[in-house]
Amino acid sequence: MAQVNLNRESGLLVFFLVLKIVLSFLLVNDVYELHRDEFLHLDQANHLAAGYVSVPPFTAFVSLLIKWLGNSEFWVRFFPALFGAATIFFSWKMVHLLGGNLYAKLLVAVSCLCSAYLRLNTLYQPNSFDVLAWTAVFYYLLVYFQTGKATPLYWLALWAGCGILNKYNILFLFLGLLPALVLTAKRKIFADRHFYFALLLMLVIVSPNLIWQVVHHFPVLIHMKELHDTQLVHVNRADFFIHQLLFFICCMFVIIAAFIRLSIERQHLWVLITYVATMLLFSFFNAKDYYALGLYPVLLAFGSVYLSQVAKRLWLRVTLVVLVIGSFSFLLPLIMPVYSPEQIMARQEQFRRVGLLKWNDGKDHALPQDYADMTGWRELATIVDSAYRLVPDKKHLLILCDNYGEAGAVNYYSAFGNIGAASFSADYANWLNLDVPIKTKIRVREKGSDADAAEDALSYGSMEKIGSVTNPHSLEYGTTVYLLREPKIDVNADLRQYIKKF
Repeated sequence: MAQVNLNRESGLLVFFLVLKIVLSFLLVNDVYELHRDEFLHLDQANHLAAGYVSVPPFTAFVSLLIKWLGNSEFWVRFFPALFGAATIFFSWKMVHLLGGNLYAKLLVAVSCLCSAYLRLNTLYQPNSFDVLAWTAVFYYLLVYFQTGKATPLYWLALWAGCGILNKYNILFLFLGLLPALVLTAKRKIFADRHFYFALLLMLVIVSPNLIWQVVHHFPVLIHMKELHDTQLVHVNRADFFIHQLLFFICCMFVIIAAFIRLSIERQHLWVLITYVATMLLFSFFNAKDYYALGLYPVLLAFGSVYLSQVAKRLWLRVTLVVLVIGSFSFLLPLIMPVYSPEQIMARQEQFRRVGLLKWNDGKDHALPQDYADMTGWRELATIVDSAYRLVPDKKHLLILCDNYGEAGAVNYYSAFGNIGAASFSADYANWLNLDVPIKTKIRVREKGSDADAAEDALSYGSMEKIGSVTNPHSLEYGTTVYLLREPKIDVNADLRQYIKKF
């Protein structure tokens, strides 16, 4: 009988893991392409390093694996879905560790599925692995405190190190954990020599990136300042907390149950203190709402176990699961890109009411920003290809774009493969090769860059407009491609001078 129950439990877990991956494909409308940020991360596979201006190096090595697998959109979407499935796996394991029964495990899996994680795990960005790393850290801390064995500390160090190499956001978790451990009986961890050996292991793992930051004068600080000045300055603290509710609106009662249990049981009070401390830190620094998503799998695990203990009747248990799935199914079109741009615009008020039309500039637009960032890229690459075909001497050609999304999309979607499109934004400025004299330039200009285009016309003997992005739903609508020949200036010297500003 025990073996039958184990097989049933394993089968149910595998079902949820597979379902998680499948839904990440099924619930994305075919009209959408890859996201702007994804192109940058994919291009990092062609410029492997111990660090980047935009992100730490972990994602670049995942991109290299994607490249080896063929670089198709399938594999680009597969890995964040896989990280999401692994998050469910650790959440399931936490429930088991806390003594939860099969119903508790079912509830935590359903709660993870029917939340903001479903959308998060469709985008190839560091955020999916970030949530996974946070979840693994909580899991191994729970294992350590329950068993007292040293091995979980080393697993924790491994996940923490990889988490830092993926996204520095996890440092906020460590800052939140510090007062939680110091203020509770869990401070005994600081008396365990294995804690310090594990800490040393983590430092060894992150050392290549740390050395890279030192050698390059900590570009992460410049990046954070730019992020603060251009995006975080528009973040509203009230919205930050409201969006936490919206992220888990369908399973919020599970999180509330976790708060109740953690408040009652002093044994795990450190989890609650960690949540509060980390949220206060995020609020103080005007963090984006999704930065805090790594805090919730552990809460969903505690809440699921507590509800399985207090909800004894079968009808009540079934009702709770149906409530999560039913409400999420109703909200699904607002959470996942199942609607085309035209369908969204026909239902614009629904999206506006929940704040989905607000972009990083703090203003409402016709589409959610993520969706506008997932259209127009193939069209742009096709226009650039048209210009590329007109250039016989490709050795002395430069394809220069206004932003990293354009450069990455051209390199990804071009019929000629990666054709070396460059930009001055994000990491592309460091990848620009100026060793070969530039005699021809394909210039990709954002809409509203008429003055810059006019300046280009004065610097070249020939300037031909090739075409513009016509997709009105795209963030790149109006972006224009020019073919510039017969330079009147030393293009390489001019670009070197311009790069010095960065």
